[in-house]
Order: sequence, then structure tokens, then C-alpha cells
Amino acid sequence: MAELQLQHEVEPQLLNGDDLNEEKEDADAAESVKKKRRKKKRNKTAAAAAGTNEAEGDGEAGGVGDVTKQLEQQTLEDKEREEDGEEDGDEGENSAGKKKKKKKKKKGLKGQTDPPSVPICELYPSGDFPKGEECEYPPSKDGCVTSTSSLTRSSSLPLRSAAWRTTSEEKRALDRANEEMWSDFRQAAEAHRQVRSYVRSWIKPGMTMIDICEKLEDCSRRLIKENGLKAGLAFPTGCSINHCAAHYTPNAGDPTVLRYDDVCKIDFGTHINGRIIDCAFTVTFNPKFDRLLEAVRDATNTGIKFAGIDVRLCDVGETIQEVMESYEVEIDGKTYQVKPIRNLNGHSIGPYRIHSGKTVPIVKGGEATRMEEGEAYAIETFGSTGRGAVHDDMECSHYMKNFNVGHVPIRLPRAKHLLNVINENFGTLAFCRRWLDRLGESKYLMALKNLCDLGIIDPYPPLCDIKGSYTAQYEHTILLRPTYKEVVSRGDDY
Repeated sequence: MAELQLQHEVEPQLLNGDDLNEEKEDADAAESVKKKRRKKKRNKTAAAAAGTNEAEGDGEAGGVGDVTKQLEQQTLEDKEREEDGEEDGDEGENSAGKKKKKKKKKKGLKGQTDPPSVPICELYPSGDFPKGEECEYPPSKDGCVTSTSSLTRSSSLPLRSAAWRTTSEEKRALDRANEEMWSDFRQAAEAHRQVRSYVRSWIKPGMTMIDICEKLEDCSRRLIKENGLKAGLAFPTGCSINHCAAHYTPNAGDPTVLRYDDVCKIDFGTHINGRIIDCAFTVTFNPKFDRLLEAVRDATNTGIKFAGIDVRLCDVGETIQEVMESYEVEIDGKTYQVKPIRNLNGHSIGPYRIHSGKTVPIVKGGEATRMEEGEAYAIETFGSTGRGAVHDDMECSHYMKNFNVGHVPIRLPRAKHLLNVINENFGTLAFCRRWLDRLGESKYLMALKNLCDLGIIDPYPPLCDIKGSYTAQYEHTILLRPTYKEVVSRGDDY
């Protein structure tokens, strides 16, 4: 049986003749002649069968070398088939392995690179972006949410839980109706989280502020997949240092270098379809500032905790001040009480409008206006070891078109051109001089001043406390959804 199987496997390869040389072809021709003779002998007499068998023996003997070569060739082909089977997979187990390999490839495509370069929309092609931290709204009495101080004064009054919002079909339906808007916020927030995680991995003393800002903004543009006014950066990267609390970004030629004993506030924003994420954190290298950062971070989280639908803005400010002033810090042998910077505030956020009208104070005595369902807020706090108040100082770098400005006649041709550039690239979003340089604009300072004088563009100079003081900042964007309060920019870092 084994010999028969061997002959049956070898004959098709002999007939194919793919690998035979000229000598093999001659041998095949001679063998075919012998086969014809054997057929004739079979037809004449049965006695000639013995002679035919002898002829067959002679033919097989003549083809032993060829058969041996064919066996070697077949062995090589079998090995190639096995290797192909390992790569491509066979039916059954091999096909299942192939499916697993395909799944791994798809999963690999969804992973982020290092450094980050894959846009968030490609990491989540289904559009199901990660949610932020979902929190229940604080309890209320007769529709009025209480602060910590009012809870102390009226602890005997019954409070109504806001848990009903999470189970109400009406509120759930309203939540689903705005899902597209929430999704835009979440996409921008995920880009912000990944960018700031990347920034923390390389920011260090000795870097120039221009290098820090440009490296951060380049990464942010990639992850948000910048596309005109549909997706991009919401405002310039703030990198205010020490006594400067906000609105500082370097202009071209600024030689400022980050030092070991600096307290640097990194404040940058992203947006999708005008849905802005405004989020900030503070970077230090010397552990002597840890207590200052802890105080401001705690105050920001307290403000987030007590914010909610129907909450009075002044109550949020009061709780923030109570928490921040409870901290003391010792820096270089001197003790300071951490003071909230009273003329800096959080704010509501609107489409393509970073400050949309309502302010969230960080001290008591602010407006009694209430937060409303469906709004977005930037809850930010600033702590200082100085006077606790800021003033305009240093060279201006931040600018923004007045959201409510109507038609204003412009005489200077260069001012008209600059306004067209601003409308096309930034709209009503904030921008800086570095970004105008990046667009190829030059000698625009006179035109920019003219637009500011006409009230079309508003300048936002750096805001500073007294020199020698230190300021810190933490900020998150929250969404007042019908069902939950979502801290959409929350991450593992803060």
C-alpha cells in the first residue's frame, strides 16, 4: 500500500514536468515509447504479460533517479505549504488563529503613539468618546442648593436629593437629545487629557517658554485634527510664571526660560464645533510649593462639588474661599496664608465664546445669579501668597474679537486685511501674536492697535500680583446635563 501511494503521488509531478531538465525530457520520451510497446504486447497474448512486467521493471529502474529528485522537490514544496499555512491559517483552528491576528491588528490601529500623533476621532471611530466624571447634583431645599455655610446655619431644614434626575425619563430624553453636543465636548476633553499627559512627560527647567508652547500646541493640533473653525485650539497656551497669574504667552523673540524654582500655570484649550474645553494645571519642580498647589486644587474640587443646577454663583464663591483660606504654606522659612485672587473668576462657556456672560467668583459676595440646566462652566481658582489681587502688567500677547461687535467702518487697508485673517482663522476665539506670525502675517502691530482702538478686538494683557509672590491655578470644565453634572475634563492626573 505504501508503494502504491508513493507512485500515485509521484506520477502527477512527472506529468507536470515543471522542474525537469532536457535529460529528463529525453527519458520521458523513451519511457512513453516503452509504454506503447507494452500495450501492444498486452493485446497480442496473455503469455506476453511476463515480458511486459520485465519491461516495466526496466522502465522503473531507468526512472529511479528522476523519482528521487521528484521526492526531494515534493518535500521542499510540503515545507513551503506548512509555512504558508502558519502565516495564512487553514480551515478550523488555523482560520480561528487568523481571525485573532486580524483583531490584534485592528486593536493596534486604535492605540495612541508615543509621542501622541493619532487624532482622537480616529482612536474612537464610532464617535463614542470617553465620558468625564459623572456626579449627582448637590441636595437642595425648595429648589435652592445650599453651601457649606448655609448648611451650618440651617441644618434643621429638610433637604431634597437630586437623585431623581438620574432616573427621570424626561431628563434622560433631554440628555439624549443633546448627545451630539456632549460628544463634541468629550472629544475635545480627551484631546486635552492626552496632550497634558504628554506635556508632563517632557517639561523641565531650562526650556524656553516659546519651545514649551509650540511643542504643546503642535501636539494639540494633531490630536484635535485641526480643521479651520470646526476643530482646533480654543485659545493660546498660557504659561504664566510665579507672580503672573494668567494671560501670559510668549511673543516672538521672548527669551524667558523655565527655572527650577518657578511656579508655572499651563492653561490651554481645545474645541470641536465651538464646544470649548478650558482646563489648567500648575507645574512645579521644587517640592516647597506642593502645599500651595494642594490648596488651590482642593479649592477647585470644592467649587466643582457645590456647583449645580439652580446653585447661586455667590454660594460657590463662598465655599471656594473657605477652603482655600484654610491652608497655610511655608516657603523659604516664611509662612503665608493662601489667598484667593478676588478679581479672577470662573465663567460660563458658550459656543465659540470662552466667556459667555456669567462669572463664578472665588470669594464671597458675588452675584446671586443661578446656574441653569444645559450650561457649561469653567470652574477655576487662583491662590496667591501675595495681595490676592491682580493688575495688568507686561507686554500683551492675548487678543480676542468682541463677540457682540457690529459693523464698524475701517479706513486702514492693512487693518481690513488683518480683520479678514482673524475672522477666517479665529472667528470669536482668542488668539495671540505668535499665531499671526505662523499664518505668515508681518508688520501687523499698527493694524492690530487700530482694531483694538475701534473696539473690534479686545486686548487681554498678562494679569500679575505683586512681584516676589507665587500664584497657582487649577481649572476644569463642567457640563450641567439634565441627569448628571459631568466634569468632562477630569483625568487621572487631577
